[in-house]
Amino acid sequence: MGKVDILKKEYKGWSNCIEISNGIIDLIATSDVGPRLIRFGFVGRDNEFCEVSEQIGTTGDSKWNIYGGHRLWHSPEEDPRSYQPDNSQVEWSEKENGIVLNQPVEPWTQIKKDIEVTMSPDEAKVTVLHRLTNKGAWPVELSVWALSVMAPGGKQVIPQNTTETGLLPNRMLSLWPYTKLNDHRVFWGEKFITLKQDKDTKEAFKIGLPNENGWAAYANHGHLFVKQYKHIPGVLYPDFSASSYETYTCDYMMEMESLSPLTTLQPGMSVEHTEVWALYDNVDVPSTEKEIEEIIVPLIKK
Repeated sequence: MGKVDILKKEYKGWSNCIEISNGIIDLIATSDVGPRLIRFGFVGRDNEFCEVSEQIGTTGDSKWNIYGGHRLWHSPEEDPRSYQPDNSQVEWSEKENGIVLNQPVEPWTQIKKDIEVTMSPDEAKVTVLHRLTNKGAWPVELSVWALSVMAPGGKQVIPQNTTETGLLPNRMLSLWPYTKLNDHRVFWGEKFITLKQDKDTKEAFKIGLPNENGWAAYANHGHLFVKQYKHIPGVLYPDFSASSYETYTCDYMMEMESLSPLTTLQPGMSVEHTEVWALYDNVDVPSTEKEIEEIIVPLIKK
């Protein structure tokens, strides 16, 4: 039986970070800003998350900073609602095999954000619970929005729905004004959509879809990062009422984003959304759908 260690440490200019490790993987959360999970990877090896170098280690900025790593938002996206600065200290506490991060109530939205991380003692796997609480005086319609900002250079795999529906459609796609269907980074396969991160392409690309399979994967550094969550059929999600999963890329990162159903959150009430992350070593970047089915799908089904 393995063991999860929790240690307070400095990380790249932030003095009060928390490291969680089981000797196989480690995860680092910030408490000087956030909440952010700024690092996730195999011990002593690459960070699977993007780090925005000019922002890492900074605090107290009056504008919102992406920093990198993994963050918690509430959807639908809107400025200033989504871009409330989170550059101040957050509280944290230990729990069994993990930590809880508690952000102060956002002054403008009156929404409180909490993230709970639980690490497996003996596998390269973590469970990340996201919670939004309405501390305001009236109901708010929102969706829990969990965004992982992945390091550049990889390829993402998103499964398509292959349910046989006869004469009726079985797929939907949300497109943003800047999204080009003929973008060279995306491949529209029969069973999968793949999206490459290209450091030389600054233009943004974003899509959303009802990911009924509840998973997406990102191959990079010879590793495979898998994000899993529960897609709930028959309910309303943000962005044309259908997007339980969204992805965005530009020249310095790739975002993997899962969302909860839209909820009318009454004052004093909370809503939660859970992801499970797994990390696999020695996984080649797939170049065909056949390789995805042979290499990646068996790992998802383990």
